[in-house]
Amino acid sequence: MRRLLHALCLLALLPAGISCSEQRQAPFAFVQMCDTQLGMGGYEHDLQTFRQAVKQINELEVDFVVICGDLVHDATDSSYADFKSVREGLDLPSYLVSGNHDVGNTPTSASLAYYRETIGEDYYQFDHKRCSFVVTNTQLWKVAVESESEKHSAWVEETLARQGDSGRPVFVLGHYPLFTEDPNEEEHYYNLPLPTRKRLLELFLENNVVAYLSGHTHKLTTNTYENMQLVSGETSSKNFDGRPLGFRIWQVSADIVYHRFVPLDLRQVDSVKALPE
Repeated sequence: MRRLLHALCLLALLPAGISCSEQRQAPFAFVQMCDTQLGMGGYEHDLQTFRQAVKQINELEVDFVVICGDLVHDATDSSYADFKSVREGLDLPSYLVSGNHDVGNTPTSASLAYYRETIGEDYYQFDHKRCSFVVTNTQLWKVAVESESEKHSAWVEETLARQGDSGRPVFVLGHYPLFTEDPNEEEHYYNLPLPTRKRLLELFLENNVVAYLSGHTHKLTTNTYENMQLVSGETSSKNFDGRPLGFRIWQVSADIVYHRFVPLDLRQVDSVKALPE
């Protein structure tokens, strides 16, 4: 908890009366996209809405983009080629998270190798302006994969501990939410197993995690846990809650960390029609 307070102090998220002498956080903004999932809402539809998202993001003053998993609906050479072609239109860096549609509901050595060879690493860490971003493969927490899940969990624990020691505020990126309504809820399709969830929440509190960003739910799912924000945002493919397609902009500064929704302007995409209910 002491490390979490240190990180929140850096971002000026603590109650009045707690001060810190560290250098103030340089402000920046980044985009959270969820479930581009080419083929979920209709293949051509999803291509067009992904292109529209790229167009709108390029017009924003943001530093980078994170896409929180399910890049495609069916992981094939052609769908990944289309995904990469649209992604290359971004004028800024982008960081990808693997989802269950990318590596399989039950990943295998073959499906993981295919993702790694075609897209890149499925878990890694990067820094930006005194903040650390830890990208995870939540499918390796959702199911036990021999020789992979334990390695992934050990890497996450070591990486979070290292970032905690550095004092950097940490954002963790995944595909599955930890939970959807209550941290003690039973496991279901849209969350992680309870023992794993409890351990991760402990690790997050111990190691300066200020937010956990995910996708998977195809609807806006926001929670707060001990000052941490947990957000699964709207998608660019298909939402189940009737919300518009779009993405979220995260603003990070010494004063506050917050996010806001940006809808896709589908009027600019002639070939995109409203999806059936």
